[in-house]
Amino acid sequence: MQDISYRLDNHLYLNLTNRCTNACVFCVRYKAREFQGKYRLWLESEPTFEEIMKAINDPCQYTEIVFCGYGEPLIRLETVKQVAAAIKKAGPTRVRVDTNGHANLFYDRNILPELKGLVDFVSVSLNAQNSEVYDSICNSFFGRAAYAAVIDFIKEAKKYIPLVEATVVGLPQMINIDEAKKIADELGVPFRVRPYYEDEYVG
Repeated sequence: MQDISYRLDNHLYLNLTNRCTNACVFCVRYKAREFQGKYRLWLESEPTFEEIMKAINDPCQYTEIVFCGYGEPLIRLETVKQVAAAIKKAGPTRVRVDTNGHANLFYDRNILPELKGLVDFVSVSLNAQNSEVYDSICNSFFGRAAYAAVIDFIKEAKKYIPLVEATVVGLPQMINIDEAKKIADELGVPFRVRPYYEDEYVG
């Protein structure tokens, strides 16, 4: 059995894939196959569009539907677009994507114009104040190119997505949070510190 969706308050989270271009040292997926001890997010198979829509049921019952699970959702870009379009057709529910910001590098093209009108909010995991720290804690498959790609993704996202934020995990022993915030400020996007899952992980 697997959970392709989980609800927190009035937000529904969609779990599309286990695949990710990072292997972050702090990631919950390396600690447990279940999220918060009850959601079985490690997928045996990637859900189809039909399975995802069945899990959503009525999109209008949620304030926000978020593409966020045990992998990088934009690895399944076409599915994200298809599901987001169906959500938007149903009503005004906000659509958010939580991403590591590698999609343009992964596809070797700018995918952000394709999300215009489908995605309202993109939350990008900046996760470090420079490429050296990023490389040491995120272990990206793209190596030294990854951090610059995240910065460029945030810049580009602002052109197409109404709300863009940069985030880091609340691990000050690894990340200079003040310096990371300065980068977000320079990029002109809101900054958020995500709770470390062993303290208070809420998605």
